[in-house]
Amino acid sequence: MWSRLDELEDPELLERLMRTNYLGAAWLTWRALPALAATRGRIVAISSLAGLVGVPTRTGYSASKHAMIGFFDSLRIELADQKVSVTVVAPDFVRSEIHRRAIGPDGKPLGVSPMREAKIMTADECAAIILRATLQRRRLVLTSLRSRALRWLKLLAPGLVDRLAARAIRRRH
Repeated sequence: MWSRLDELEDPELLERLMRTNYLGAAWLTWRALPALAATRGRIVAISSLAGLVGVPTRTGYSASKHAMIGFFDSLRIELADQKVSVTVVAPDFVRSEIHRRAIGPDGKPLGVSPMREAKIMTADECAAIILRATLQRRRLVLTSLRSRALRWLKLLAPGLVDRLAARAIRRRH
């Protein structure tokens, strides 16, 4: 979703985002739990930096990714005795088709990326980071120095992080 909440034509778009991003991951994980427990498996959940830091024009998207982080952080604790690891990945902006397919306020795909894609990491770079983190069974993976700094800065100066997020969206990276 690439729209301010007050510009949405149909709030059902929020429900679609939750079904896709959060419930899709939760239901799939629920179905896989017996096999994961039997094999001491690994769960790798792909959330977003927007799941840790609010991002303007991503209201619904950010909410769905916040839900994922809460779900998988809780699940990690539940599955600890079964030796199932849970890695949550919160990528910063990644160059991918998702930006072209993002829905605008009318619920239709944008068709073009509103991002300055030359300035953001490639999907291959992100995948390499995710693979390393999976093999190391890391808990939380932030894929850029900017995302790691924002996570800490949000605790110390949340208003500053809000302003930085708004500026990043204005600059489209």
